[in-house]
Amino acid sequence: MKTLSFPFPTEVIAEGIVEVVVPKLEAFIKQPSDYAPSKAPVFYNPVMELNRDLAVLALQAFRQTVGRKLRVCEPLAGCGVRGIRLTKEVKGVEKVVMNDINDKAYRLAKFNVERSGLTDKVVMENEDANFLLSRSGAPRRRFDYIDVDPFGSPMPYVDSALRALRRGGLLALTATDLAPLCGVHPKACIRKYSGKPLRTEYCHELAVRLLAGALARAAAKYDVGVEMLFSHSSEHYIRLYAAIDHGAKKADATLKNMGYIHHCFACFHREVSAGMFSCEKIICPKCGNKMNFAGPLLIGKIVDEGFVESMDEKAKSKGFRQKKKIRKLLTSIKREADAPITYYVVDKICDKLGLPVPPMKKVVEELERAGFEVSLTHFAAQGVKTGASARAVKETIAKIY
Repeated sequence: MKTLSFPFPTEVIAEGIVEVVVPKLEAFIKQPSDYAPSKAPVFYNPVMELNRDLAVLALQAFRQTVGRKLRVCEPLAGCGVRGIRLTKEVKGVEKVVMNDINDKAYRLAKFNVERSGLTDKVVMENEDANFLLSRSGAPRRRFDYIDVDPFGSPMPYVDSALRALRRGGLLALTATDLAPLCGVHPKACIRKYSGKPLRTEYCHELAVRLLAGALARAAAKYDVGVEMLFSHSSEHYIRLYAAIDHGAKKADATLKNMGYIHHCFACFHREVSAGMFSCEKIICPKCGNKMNFAGPLLIGKIVDEGFVESMDEKAKSKGFRQKKKIRKLLTSIKREADAPITYYVVDKICDKLGLPVPPMKKVVEELERAGFEVSLTHFAAQGVKTGASARAVKETIAKIY
């Protein structure tokens, strides 16, 4: 086994079925407010283990769907744990290209590749991520799967990633800049995602739809359509997996799923309008106040139930450390796959009505008794997706007391 020789503290961690060397994060905390992953010379975030577990499951499900050997690219590899796990844990991965422009990260990731005995399958690069992806745009050099997991927005890498994906390929994007996407910094969201956010109780779903919409518009420039297979909001980030297909008709079909969500901050009423250019001032038909809006964003489906079911089946037989959490998340996402856009947050409504917050089970039971379809949502612990109007939801909650 190779020996360690790095000019910073390291430790060996186990994740999935692999062991890798990572920076010893506690050594880089000088004061309580320090965020250790960003202070370390090589980025590694143990909290993202769930993200990496789901990436393994998604690629396994994708491999089963396409039935071919896979070429994989991780242009922002950090210490290399994700790429190594994909290589080891997904059958049919033929080649993986891992890259990081940070020289320390490159050397650590390369060390981990050699330590794991994967030099025959994994190629390490040390260059700009966009340069790597751009020179992989020729038809015979493209990838089946590209995983863009940056610190911040993935949008600077989307165009080059789309060009480097083969027809029918899968693109995974992580966005950790939730403050812009959730409406805390709306100007930053408009700059990065070309969409207006809203600081609403369902902002995390809006964040996924804004990212999906930005991806759809970027893909359309190259006559590429996008199909959302899986997405989720966890901890401090959102994540989506989208399959691409070439052709102007495919791109046009995707853009038909673009639109806006109009929201009334006075009475919780919300409406969806289709079209890239349908944004206009709308007066709330329920209370007469002016409605605000978010978009353009994707108003179509953001998960494919069959794809999530495949992921869940594979999770059953895997020894993931967070298996219960994974299966609970996937089960929740499956249930809300066909639910209406946006959700109601019960404690937000109760605060408006001056009522105590009832048990979620009771809220669901009362809405179902009133004849509405209801599902809980993974986006918020107190969130419910339902076809009921805002007025009906408020009246139902009020009746509980």
